[in-house]
Amino acid sequence: MAPMLAALALLALISVSEQGPHEKRLLNSLLNSYNTLERPVANESEPLEVKFGLTLQQIIDVDEKNQLLITNIWLSLEWNDYNLRWNDSDYGGVKDLRITPNKLWKPDVLMYNSADEGFDGTYQTNVVVRNNGSCLYVPPGIFKSTCKIDITWFPFDDQHCDMKFGSWTYDGNQLDLVLKDEAGGDLSDFITNGEWYLIGMPGKKNTITYACCPEPYVDVTFTIMIRRRTLYYFFNLIVPCVLISSMALLGFTLPPDSGEKLTLGVTILLSQTVFSLLVGHVITKTSEAIPLIGTYFNCIMFMVASSVVLTVVVLNYHHRTADIHEMPQWIKTVFLQWLPWILRMSRPGKKITRKTIMMSNRMRELELKERSSKSLLANVLDIDDDFRHVPPPPNSTASTGNLGPGTDFRRSFVRPSTMEDVGGGLGSHHRELHLILRELQFITARMKKADEEAELISDWKFAAMVVDRFCLFVFTLFTIIATVAVLLSAPHIIVQ
Repeated sequence: MAPMLAALALLALISVSEQGPHEKRLLNSLLNSYNTLERPVANESEPLEVKFGLTLQQIIDVDEKNQLLITNIWLSLEWNDYNLRWNDSDYGGVKDLRITPNKLWKPDVLMYNSADEGFDGTYQTNVVVRNNGSCLYVPPGIFKSTCKIDITWFPFDDQHCDMKFGSWTYDGNQLDLVLKDEAGGDLSDFITNGEWYLIGMPGKKNTITYACCPEPYVDVTFTIMIRRRTLYYFFNLIVPCVLISSMALLGFTLPPDSGEKLTLGVTILLSQTVFSLLVGHVITKTSEAIPLIGTYFNCIMFMVASSVVLTVVVLNYHHRTADIHEMPQWIKTVFLQWLPWILRMSRPGKKITRKTIMMSNRMRELELKERSSKSLLANVLDIDDDFRHVPPPPNSTASTGNLGPGTDFRRSFVRPSTMEDVGGGLGSHHRELHLILRELQFITARMKKADEEAELISDWKFAAMVVDRFCLFVFTLFTIIATVAVLLSAPHIIVQ
């Protein structure tokens, strides 16, 4: 085994020693009279055809704030050099050479929309030259290109980033770029990105006449079509926002007497504000479009702020008293009748239905009519009493001591207003009965007033409860509609 390996090594050394002089002689023969400034064509009136393609290796980063795309790409340029042809049999069977690009003519193809500090981010590799004059130049590089980022549907967005390649000095009459693959870029060796999903990379050849020059210029534009993977943003942006808004809804179920109702709403509003500020650092700072997630966060923040305002209204209603506030009729109609009936709410001992609401309104109308008629009759009686309470003349027979059989008792009984009148006009028995009657009237009035105040306070508390229940239904419906609308309006929901 060892002698065989030694023989193979000797043969390899002999072949290298025989190949070396031929390659050296070939390089001297080709490069001695070679001019790197000469466009290598047989007929100078015809353009040199350059086949151009690229292989996308990796999407390194998509900088939304600076609107940049950073990629790892291998370029591929193929052309035929008329001055680099030889007969391989004359040079010991040498069919190809590797020559540094600074010793040969190569097309000055650059990326037009480059944002790199050195503009050209390629690494200068050797050019593979074959005996028929074909040249293959495959420089790898880290390309930093400008890309207009559209954040309208963020984080459910698709981005199309163009990479425009063309000759910097040769026009279309001198250099003709041709797509190496009509399908676009080569994606066979692409390394998947954790944030972006690659949809495709089509290529297109363009011939443009610029305002500076009358000659047409040829370029090849590759469009990197990527889609954002939304799983991360869904669980780190949307789900926490929905949870925060759900906690705001729970505030409407908290009793006003607990003392933490307003504190909970303000705390949730502050947490939503801080969360929105954190999200703002992720979103591109641009005024050209409002991102979808920003619209959703603004809607949720508006809902949370409105819940704080309505919580103040609920607490205001709940703590109102009869000696300060009087309940208007429209509040009674809306918050004590129709809204409770719509929300299927009821009070202890009072079932609220459409029939009871109509009967209550009818009874109120009858009571108002009866009260107006009674007030008119009372005024007439008061005037009559005023005339009857006038003291009679001394010689009048209608005195307290001479009551005839036809004498009206009401005329003889004068309501005392002072203790002197009581002592002078009535007996002690009548005076005690009158004082007891006045005390009973006073106590009855106080009890009636206390019952009315308690009923009014109960009405305000029930109105606050109705507002709470109404806000709970409305804001729950608003949150569900906003979330569903955002998800349905997105081009896609979850891309893993």
